Amino acid sequence: MSEKRWARRPEGSNWGEFGPDDQRGRLNLLTPERVLRAVAEVRVGRVFCLSLPLDRPGGNYHDLQRRPPELRPVVRGGQMKYNLRARPDHPDVFSDDSVHLFNQFSSHWDALAHVGSMFDGDGDGVPEVRYYNGYRGGREIGATDDAFTGACALGIDQMAVVGVQGRGVMIDLHSTFGSERRLVGYDDLMRVCEKDEVAVEEGDMVCLHTGQAAALLAEGRNPDRATLENAFCHLDGCDPLLLRWIDASGIVALAADNFAVEAVPPSAAASGRAYEGLHELCLFKLGIHLGELWHLSELNHWLRDHRRSRFLLTAPPLRLPGAVGSPVTPVATV
Repeated sequence: MSEKRWARRPEGSNWGEFGPDDQRGRLNLLTPERVLRAVAEVRVGRVFCLSLPLDRPGGNYHDLQRRPPELRPVVRGGQMKYNLRARPDHPDVFSDDSVHLFNQFSSHWDALAHVGSMFDGDGDGVPEVRYYNGYRGGREIGATDDAFTGACALGIDQMAVVGVQGRGVMIDLHSTFGSERRLVGYDDLMRVCEKDEVAVEEGDMVCLHTGQAAALLAEGRNPDRATLENAFCHLDGCDPLLLRWIDASGIVALAADNFAVEAVPPSAAASGRAYEGLHELCLFKLGIHLGELWHLSELNHWLRDHRRSRFLLTAPPLRLPGAVGSPVTPVATV
């Protein structure tokens, strides 16, 4: 049963427009008609993996304390279940393992529960923790007891059940601006789209190629600090024209091959305003999922060689209830 979660919503948000209990945001625009539109982009049947190996990139970007996966064998009856011959009178050999996984270390999706804001949703003059569509902190978004159970609403599992299949559109920032650090605003983005004849329509999933993931992969487990934090293109989350375009374009998701899609630190930081303005707009206000550290270079090169920018994108996260992010192995079909 629906409940009234808010008396007022943030300026520029779409809270309530997909229903009072909606937890999927702009993914609601991935209609069957738009999936069919995306399938029509498949012409040669070639498939591209858009994920980094999940133990990459190396380094510790901005000291986020995210760590690569740790694989461990399952223990059964006091024996490691790895190359284990469990029954001496049968030839079968078994291996099972487990993984300690940081969901946002490598190629991943951010769930709508990843970023909220202090916002006075009930109009009593006191800001409280709120997330997309007015969901509150505490028990509604995650456990308040000693036992942490994750997000009770807006978890990545809400994205997984949609399937996340639709038309991807590549915008190649690297071909125009190269590998130097650059904060890309609306004017820069439109310049690239016009030069490369890229059209973005409602229901599309936009992928931004900067070249950073490929560079990090090439540098191995110990990339230099410049490659980690002081190179490549990042969207300018402080550019109001860019934020307005993201809203007006009707895109359902935004992914990049850099660490945060937007520039961190931002071009301008003001007290009382969101530090990561694009994350606030997408995850908190509009319900647009963000993909980070995707491996886009091979696909981008192929698209450029064939004078194309559109493809079928299939990118469901793990159906992990309560998680605020998830590793993803996106697949592009052209």
